[in-house]
Amino acid sequence: MGRRKGRAVDGILLADKPAGQTSNQTLRRVSGWLNARKAGHTGNLDPLATGLLVMCFGEATKISGWLLDADKRYVATARLGVVTDSADADGKPLAERPVPGVDAERLESVLAEFRGAIEQVPPMVSALKHEGRRLHELAREGRTVERPPRPVTIHSLTGEWTEPDRLRLTVECSKGTYIRSLVTDIGEALGCGAHVETLRRTALGPFEGDGMWTLEALEQRHMADPEGLDACLLPADAGLRSYPAVTLPTTASVRFCQGQAVALAADETAPAGLCRVYAEAEGFLGMGERAGDRGVAPRRLLVQRRPHG
Repeated sequence: MGRRKGRAVDGILLADKPAGQTSNQTLRRVSGWLNARKAGHTGNLDPLATGLLVMCFGEATKISGWLLDADKRYVATARLGVVTDSADADGKPLAERPVPGVDAERLESVLAEFRGAIEQVPPMVSALKHEGRRLHELAREGRTVERPPRPVTIHSLTGEWTEPDRLRLTVECSKGTYIRSLVTDIGEALGCGAHVETLRRTALGPFEGDGMWTLEALEQRHMADPEGLDACLLPADAGLRSYPAVTLPTTASVRFCQGQAVALAADETAPAGLCRVYAEAEGFLGMGERAGDRGVAPRRLLVQRRPHG
């Protein structure tokens, strides 16, 4: 069996996905510039959408599951009065309705209905599967199928008028939230319908948009130095800052990397649930979970296990 092509690149890169590209197309471009052996991202953005795309390379792909489950923040422009078949600006208009005058009190009353734990019907233009096929594949064939509502949480939702028929929404939400469905439902609650005109992701988990790299900037660095993008990478544990951390002495870290639960120092109590685990000499080892009052067991290692002895 031959060796996999590419370099063993490890780390996280925050890209500013441009409009008109899929998330996978953006990932492939950056991965090609890095010549990375292993790569993945932590949540799709629609082709229409821009903003934060968190890419994981090498050992950092092992933490992608935690980032997939992270909360997200978006800024969307809702175009009121026009309903499209895809619920966004790329779709075909289905209906046009007059936009009623809505004052601040009425807008706040509508937005309040969508804060907290709600249920959403996923849009037909989504990657969810129905009888083994993606919904967006069925939508392209002109088919519509029943989609059961799914629970999501809207942690924060604010809106402001930018034009009489355009509403800028800022949304902080749980994983699995569809902004297209949210905008569609808000449009119906306002009595005129709506679709997503623009969409930008500005945060995901611990990452904010101010750390993003545009593709133009990444390409320029790559052209100047084929390995220049390595300096743009963040360490894997940057994606796990919300979890508490423990540090193991060298002897305990060896056993931990062999898959064994280990005791912490006498003056240290294991945090409840998951935690980041570090070694005094080696740095980040991976994710652990509490084992008793003063112990921690490996949950996901980001280092090679050492042989016994």
